[in-house]
Amino acid sequence: MAANGLVLQISRTLPAPRSRVWEALTDPGELPKWWGPKGFTIPGVEFEPQVGASYRLEMQPPEGEVFHLHGAIREVEPPSRLSYTFVWEPPDPDDRETVVMLSLEERGDGTQLELTQGEFATDERLELHRGGWTGSLDKLEELLS
Repeated sequence: MAANGLVLQISRTLPAPRSRVWEALTDPGELPKWWGPKGFTIPGVEFEPQVGASYRLEMQPPEGEVFHLHGAIREVEPPSRLSYTFVWEPPDPDDRETVVMLSLEERGDGTQLELTQGEFATDERLELHRGGWTGSLDKLEELLS
């Protein structure tokens, strides 16, 4: 990712051991409990954390039609690193494939999560993802508390 490009970076300290955070990030049974902004549900999950595997999530907003996102798993290093591509179906005209990188480090009784995603085509798409990830991580933090 270009250093001067539109890249989202979020840090969050989560109240759980790294192994538990890893499970929440990679277990298809756990993903629907926290993925997506407040009010969204995840009726369908195809997710296997293996390099080269593809994944697909079905997202249901509080109002409106179901939509999907998909991608391919690029890096899996339990319990510290996970990386995958991220593509909306159907894409917004300003969307492009981005790469999500998640890293986990133990911090006392908790875990420091570092999220990077990019590179985005526009500031608006970056901010949309910032809002989505912030809401998702709020739900993840609540799940792990």
